[in-house]
Amino acid sequence: MLDIQSFAAGRWLAPDDGARPIEDAVTGQVMARAGQAQVEAEAMLDHARRVGGPALRALTFHDRARMLKALALHLGEHKQPLYDLSFHTGATQKDHLIDIDGGIGTMFVFASKGRREMPDAQVYLDGGLERLSRDGTFLGQHVCTPLRGVAVHINAFNFPVWGMLEKLAPTLLAGVPAIVKPATATCYVAERAVRIILDSGILPDGALQLVSGGLGDMLDRLGPQDVVSFTGSAYTALKLRSAPNLLRNATRFVAEQDSLNASILGPDAEPGTPEFDLFVKEVQREMTAKAGQKCTAIRRILAPAGRVDAVIDALRGRLAKTVIGDPRDPAIRMGALVSNAQRRDVLDKVAVIGAEAERVAGDPDAFEVHGADAKAGAFLPPMLFHCADPDAAARIHDTEAFGPVATVMGYRDLDHAIALVNRGEGSLVASVITHDPQVARDVVMGAGAYHGRLYFNDRSSMGEATGHGSPLPHMVHGGPGRAGGGEEMGGIRGVMHYMQRTAVQGSPDMLTAIGGRWVPGAREIQGPAHPFTRTFDALQIGETIHTEPRTVTSEDIEHFAEFTGDRFYAHMDDEAAARNPFFPGRVAHGYLLLSFAAGLFVEPAEGPVLANTGLDGLAFLKPVEPGSAIRVRLTVKHKTPRNDEYGEVRWHVTVTDQEDEAVAEYELLTMVARG
Repeated sequence: MLDIQSFAAGRWLAPDDGARPIEDAVTGQVMARAGQAQVEAEAMLDHARRVGGPALRALTFHDRARMLKALALHLGEHKQPLYDLSFHTGATQKDHLIDIDGGIGTMFVFASKGRREMPDAQVYLDGGLERLSRDGTFLGQHVCTPLRGVAVHINAFNFPVWGMLEKLAPTLLAGVPAIVKPATATCYVAERAVRIILDSGILPDGALQLVSGGLGDMLDRLGPQDVVSFTGSAYTALKLRSAPNLLRNATRFVAEQDSLNASILGPDAEPGTPEFDLFVKEVQREMTAKAGQKCTAIRRILAPAGRVDAVIDALRGRLAKTVIGDPRDPAIRMGALVSNAQRRDVLDKVAVIGAEAERVAGDPDAFEVHGADAKAGAFLPPMLFHCADPDAAARIHDTEAFGPVATVMGYRDLDHAIALVNRGEGSLVASVITHDPQVARDVVMGAGAYHGRLYFNDRSSMGEATGHGSPLPHMVHGGPGRAGGGEEMGGIRGVMHYMQRTAVQGSPDMLTAIGGRWVPGAREIQGPAHPFTRTFDALQIGETIHTEPRTVTSEDIEHFAEFTGDRFYAHMDDEAAARNPFFPGRVAHGYLLLSFAAGLFVEPAEGPVLANTGLDGLAFLKPVEPGSAIRVRLTVKHKTPRNDEYGEVRWHVTVTDQEDEAVAEYELLTMVARG
């Protein structure tokens, strides 16, 4: 018997008289207990707000990203105990890779994105500057800062590790402490993962706490700076999100709920094509992975009416090869459901579906289980149904059997398929297997509003595609309507759930100080030497040089045209250029101006500048005629460390003419040695 503990305010707490029993999914025997009669909710919230939050906010986004990477590496070195425990949930070794390795991989992605897409600072800039005055002395900028509360994560039973880490990574990156509440049925796996994380010593005190069992009255103690992130059933989500205290305080509630995900076989995908075979393979995989206990699993299978029989025959053949049994056996392809209670729930939902559809594969009363007792464990076979009249049916579009169950239905044309797939009233994902790009576009236009993700696959992408049921940390995971309306992950978008967007207004100096990026019009700093001779660490934001002027001649223009082959008429023919509404006559090439600008500001001697890696935001603002004199202002706009050897410096470059009017503007990126 395992005693699954909670971690509250720096202490591990054993289960007490309020504990609930937990079954082994394979044997049906009680193997653990978890929960306390009284949850120390106020102490946990206070510890997170008073200790964890300030410690995390003291770090920069890059510090937190490095912390996530270190946690991911540490978990990767200690994942075998998680594998061993996860077998008790009914999961196979392949299922472990989705949950445990997938969760660790998600942490790596957020760590990388934090370093690449967020500043080495404590304020995140959302979008560009807004010019709010004629002369640019009063500007606006949206900024994001960490919420001052706690993130309460309520997770589902099917992915005790991935479900925790995909929420935890963006929360910690934002700088917000988390209290994790895993589903009790599989909390023993989550508890071991939390122990591994805390034992590493990587997180500051108070950044992570754990509730094994019920939350008690914790939700009644949350305020407007807190966040609830929930994964589970629509019924439970409605119950939680409508709690008077959450409504009264406008506490953020992010939900990822159950949904009737669907897959469409494109009208072009005939039997014998790569797309037809791919479709059958994807459906079979989604029905059997994690014994169908995936929030993204395919529940409704849509095929052209004339191909329904072929789809059923092909699926029946593949599903018949699914070997069911003790997941510790490497030969087993599908293990048990998480518990006998879940098995009963699936059978109840199967009865509802069976009233509108015929079962064509899988008999829950007669199937073979290898290495385990089929009556004691929570085993079911993959069950395939066929609905002959999906327009008249109602329950197949609103009933999710959260197990290895799916229903095939035919469609007349693509518009009919779109109408059917949308009847789920919001899903996490719908997939379309087609080789016709127009089909893909029509589905996006017709079904995009109902689905959080649309997955298209065909012979071109099938070799590298990740699959219908694979939410990726780079993309949003969630969906509208029935799916809950949340958008977890999504790269930096996911981090924003735990931050406040604020509109700040002020002078260029104010916005420079707030955002850590030099704003045109802000104070310029005169450095002690040419900035190209100074190391990354020595350079200051706002450090500026103004170059001497250089006159652009007709000979320069002709030489550049000869040298590059760019003989566009505006540079070579005065009369033709004059007929162009944009030019007064013959003008210099824009790229000639960039080349001259570099010649004016570059320090040629060897120094800390290692490489020019590109430029952003190039705009040619005013044509330059022969005889004009240009000069350059070069300013350190922003610095981003990349490693211990060098960092990226973003320079603001403005090219002006003899009238001191800007003719070109851009941002130059260079890698500069540290030291």
